[in-house]
Amino acid sequence: MVENEYKRIKYDFDIISEKDSYEETLAMVKELDPLLVLPGNEKGVILATKLSHDLGLLGNPIENLDAMTLKDEMHKRLKECGIRYIRGKVVDSIDDAIEFYDNENLKEVVIKPTYSAGSASVRICENKEEMIESLQELLNHSVNYYGDNEIRFLIQERIKGDEYIVNTVSCEGIHNVTLIWKYSKVKTNEGAIVYDSSETVNELSIGEAEMVEYAYDVADAIGIQYGPVHGKYMIDENGPVLIEVNCRPCGASMEAEFLNRISGQHETDSILDSYLKPELFMANYRRPYRLYAHGALKLFIVPNDIIAKSSPMDNISFRFKSHYKTSMAEIIDNSTLFPKTEDLHTSCGLVYLVHEDLNEVQDNLNFLRDIEKRAFSLVLSENKKETDTKDDETYLNEIKPFIDFVGKYGTGFIITDQFIDDTDILQSKPEDIGKLNGEFDFVLINLNKSYFVESDENIIKLSFEGLSRVKSGGYVFIPKNTFEQIPSGRNGMESIIQTLGLKIEVPPYGIRDMILARRT
Repeated sequence: MVENEYKRIKYDFDIISEKDSYEETLAMVKELDPLLVLPGNEKGVILATKLSHDLGLLGNPIENLDAMTLKDEMHKRLKECGIRYIRGKVVDSIDDAIEFYDNENLKEVVIKPTYSAGSASVRICENKEEMIESLQELLNHSVNYYGDNEIRFLIQERIKGDEYIVNTVSCEGIHNVTLIWKYSKVKTNEGAIVYDSSETVNELSIGEAEMVEYAYDVADAIGIQYGPVHGKYMIDENGPVLIEVNCRPCGASMEAEFLNRISGQHETDSILDSYLKPELFMANYRRPYRLYAHGALKLFIVPNDIIAKSSPMDNISFRFKSHYKTSMAEIIDNSTLFPKTEDLHTSCGLVYLVHEDLNEVQDNLNFLRDIEKRAFSLVLSENKKETDTKDDETYLNEIKPFIDFVGKYGTGFIITDQFIDDTDILQSKPEDIGKLNGEFDFVLINLNKSYFVESDENIIKLSFEGLSRVKSGGYVFIPKNTFEQIPSGRNGMESIIQTLGLKIEVPPYGIRDMILARRT
């Protein structure tokens, strides 16, 4: 995964690998005479903090390292400082967990590794029985996000509320908010917590200003002097409370251009300013929190183990008005196993959205959720065909009853695998669509054998090409023998139609197994 991330960097850079011992690594880095040593992700926080300390560079005090990285220790530090925290206990046995559960009179709890990331091995348990069952599973075979075996877990009372990310950057102990996100997660049937989406907070609502003040208190309590804190918080009826701090940049591979469109700054610049340009940091610190556009991320949740052969989403999402980028997991040799999503790492991809109009972002985000729920084959496709092909005469008999009906809608165009006699409606094979000019009052797509032999990605492209031929106010007709060859069937075809901004029409009485849509 790390090597793949390196490939995304477009600029020249040098890589040095950590040695077998810390002493060897320290000696190697010392020879390079670095100006700074900064963590890029959670795994790097410990090493970067130790190296900065031992090389005498700017950084955070090494005595705060446990509170910066261990989920139990950060809440212990909050308790010591008189700041709201979440009750919890580190356990290595079922008996310890039961004792804590009973003594604290708990109902719902969260189980998580003390050191991990990406919601790996995190479980929500609604009662004692679920806690025991989940902990037994985790103690028997669990690794954290970095592949280390876990034998101790943190049991915490469950807090219910709205979940947020508050990203801050600090300089000489002064903290400045760079970006606030509100995110949503969902619980799988196994109790795992997986990310659904995240949206920027452009204007503060009730309780959110108090959360920012609380985030500053957390940074003070943890002892942050320099650099970023990617903090996760929750607001419930009692106010804000920390979920966890991550003393490194926000993840999700957000590009500089994406963040610049949203907030006019990129975390890398802000972080370096906090170390190297304190005057510029203070100038930005005095500016009010203002965002220029609304941003969102949609992370795709794989519902079950899938051997995917293509990802049609690449050809769909870029058509959204708020689309910035789609980043789907790589499919190798036309066939890759994607396990059921159980943490951030097992999401199969994400779509980045940004637009000045909040409604555009939210409409596109909700539409992606609908596709994920109702037509997942448009996200990852197994290229399975649910039906067998029929002979041409059967297909003609199925389509002919619709010809008189669609002819009443004006001057039309039929994209067809079978030539239809006794009609003056213009007809074309799919390979000849590009030879036609103009738009039509209606388009009827009768592609059955063509769709059956094509890959799902090519089906999507061919569908878009045909649907684009209808003029404003015109209609599209797609019979069952066509949409049943589409990924996710009728739901998939309706998703493709709506991607182009066409509206699904109420079916008229007497017309069945036909999608009717209109371009507004």
